[in-house]
Amino acid sequence: MTDGERTIKIEPVTRLEGHGDLTIRLTKTGKVKDVQFNVTSTRFFEKFLEGRFAEEAPILAPRICGICPVPHHLASVKAVEAAWDVTPPPAAVKVRRLHINAKQLSSHGLHFFALAAPDFLAGPFGDPAKRNVAEIIKALPDVGKLALHVMQFGQDLSGSVGGRPVHPVTSVPGGLLSPFSEEKRDAFLKQLDSLKEWTTATVELAKKVIEDYWDPITKLAVVPTYYLGTHKSGNLEIYDGQIRVMDPEGKIVADFKPKDYRKHLGEHIPDHSYATHTFYLPAGYPEGVWRANTLARCNIADRMATPLAQEALEEMRAKLGRPIHATFAYHWARVIEMVQAVEEIEMLLKDPDIVSTDVKLSDVQPKKGNGVGCVEAPRGTLIHHYWTDEKGVITAANLIVATNNNIAGIEKSLLEAAKQIFEKRAHESLKLPEPKIR
Repeated sequence: MTDGERTIKIEPVTRLEGHGDLTIRLTKTGKVKDVQFNVTSTRFFEKFLEGRFAEEAPILAPRICGICPVPHHLASVKAVEAAWDVTPPPAAVKVRRLHINAKQLSSHGLHFFALAAPDFLAGPFGDPAKRNVAEIIKALPDVGKLALHVMQFGQDLSGSVGGRPVHPVTSVPGGLLSPFSEEKRDAFLKQLDSLKEWTTATVELAKKVIEDYWDPITKLAVVPTYYLGTHKSGNLEIYDGQIRVMDPEGKIVADFKPKDYRKHLGEHIPDHSYATHTFYLPAGYPEGVWRANTLARCNIADRMATPLAQEALEEMRAKLGRPIHATFAYHWARVIEMVQAVEEIEMLLKDPDIVSTDVKLSDVQPKKGNGVGCVEAPRGTLIHHYWTDEKGVITAANLIVATNNNIAGIEKSLLEAAKQIFEKRAHESLKLPEPKIR
């Protein structure tokens, strides 16, 4: 740093998965010189997996993330099955879809209510001590109860399907350790009406937040990037499908099977971070930087997979277009995906196959091969790629997690926001609502 220059360091950046710091460097005239999102530690999970029997991978992989252990569990078991040419019974796939939708609901509820809502309800300039979910429960008990109901339903269902709420154990190569019982199915069916009421209330709350914060949503950190996500016949999909890439103008530039990800995905290792930055390979780095996560999925998909979620998507596109580059619209997209998760949960719980006992193959044989497992984690596309030897031991692993698919886009958003705040003082002219919590 030269004389007169200033560095702002925020460490750690809370409310994020993993460990990260934020560094903003300003020139002596107050111009933004650089913004870095620094991931300051490594996890070594690719090395941890080497030498392990592949059957163990779906148990180890969920430890990567405390927020999204279910997507890691499912991407891992799908990678093993792909390496060994195993296709699980259809009923097992339906239970897995129930599992990932339960986690989608739980995680999105956690993000909306516990991570984002405190800033919206207390206001971005409110007392930091007030900006947490405990204060929401205290000051707005009805909203607090709603938050706890939504999160608890998703977490309870996820735990019932996965064997435990965090770090699931149910899915194994070839299917499931045990079927989903009628008793458990019936218990959650009884709660469906309440779940739909909570979801409707959440949507109404989100619409009010969007209306109140329309100025920041449409003006702050609006950054064109590429977008990455999974679809199935054009529908937004989180368990199985094709991967799509959309360019900043809204053109679909790639649409491929997950096993072909290396033809389209580039990895850049910056000097300031342990986390790799992924990007659209033909466009190069940094021009091809993409974003994943909720808004990216809503951008690349032609439509939602369920009717009420489709109505919500149409409403968002009517107001913001397609593609949507507004970073704050990620929260809106998150609520739309919550609606789809609830609709899919209802459909799956009412499907007779969800309690089928035909959920595991009896002839799964470890062998030499390599396979890719891909699902959508709440925060973006998740890829597990394993190579196994003749005994089914993992000889190499490549993991592209949601953080990798977002971090370069996060830096672009932060750079734009920093320029708007430090150079243009944009935050002083934004229209903001009166805080609900003081």
